[in-house]
Amino acid sequence: MKKILFFTAVVTVFMGIVNSATAQKISAQSEETNILYFNPEVEPDIEEIKEPTNNAFFTTVSDKMSTVRKNRMMRSETNIPYENVDSQTISEYCKNNDADFAIVPKVKYFKVGLGKYVFSNQVIVSMKLFDAQGNFIVSSDYDTYRKNMRLLGSAENSIKIGTNGALKSILKQLKKMRKSSDTEF
Repeated sequence: MKKILFFTAVVTVFMGIVNSATAQKISAQSEETNILYFNPEVEPDIEEIKEPTNNAFFTTVSDKMSTVRKNRMMRSETNIPYENVDSQTISEYCKNNDADFAIVPKVKYFKVGLGKYVFSNQVIVSMKLFDAQGNFIVSSDYDTYRKNMRLLGSAENSIKIGTNGALKSILKQLKKMRKSSDTEF
């Protein structure tokens, strides 16, 4: 009789531990933030540089998001113009992709020289952050020449540095907004 009682006590405790671990896992998943990234608008509009620019941009974003556990990156192959963002379009994409936020990026290469298609490896990476309803929250720009004074290096590395800088700036601005909203209430 003692063995049966001991066995049921051990099984009950074990089941309680498994249930609490499952509940913690479910609550951790519900706190995850989904962020939808669109293809960056590339300036100048040259077809040959769009795919390498997109690859460098999304590689950097996925590397950055892998360090932040509560954020999940989703990619949309849609090109949205950076200057004329339609809030209705953003809200529809967020609704259809179950996203909490959306980022509309732009990568602008510097034009140097006399020719029409001559440009350098320096870039300005700009991003706009929107909520799921399409409301503008914050924007960020990162100029690789002014911030890092980079004269040499590949365009791919400049895009990575610019993307990291723009993401850090957005996160810093969001932290400031949270702190100011906490103190106001």
